[in-house]
Amino acid sequence: MAYWLMKTEPGSWSWDDQVAKGVEHWDGVRNYQASNNMKAMKLGDRVFFYHSVKEKKIVGIVEVCKEYYPDHTDAKGRFGMVDVKALYPMDTPVSLDDIKKTDALQEMVLLKQSRLSVMPIKPEEWKIICQMGKTRPE
Repeated sequence: MAYWLMKTEPGSWSWDDQVAKGVEHWDGVRNYQASNNMKAMKLGDRVFFYHSVKEKKIVGIVEVCKEYYPDHTDAKGRFGMVDVKALYPMDTPVSLDDIKKTDALQEMVLLKQSRLSVMPIKPEEWKIICQMGKTRPE
């Protein structure tokens, strides 16, 4: 199993929206590196659900339930999407500021490439963030 983080603007698609829908496609990604990260996702991979913009915090965990396929919102046919299903919220959301203050997380892609919307998370980073969020890692 691999671990990831996907960013969303809560005004467009929030954790509450994801929970209400259950399973939903993650469309609209137009960055090649982020798209390549989604291509690497496999069924059962776990993903931090991150509210960007003003909130800047990890609020939940979703699971990849359909691997990469063409994105219906891309008229040129260059990009794809995956489907994710809501698993559970973080008991305590983990803010970007909290991540920045944690020595063991200083090499996270989230801090090194802050504009990337879909990124890998190392297993040790996953465990630390789950501990910070008082949430089970699996």
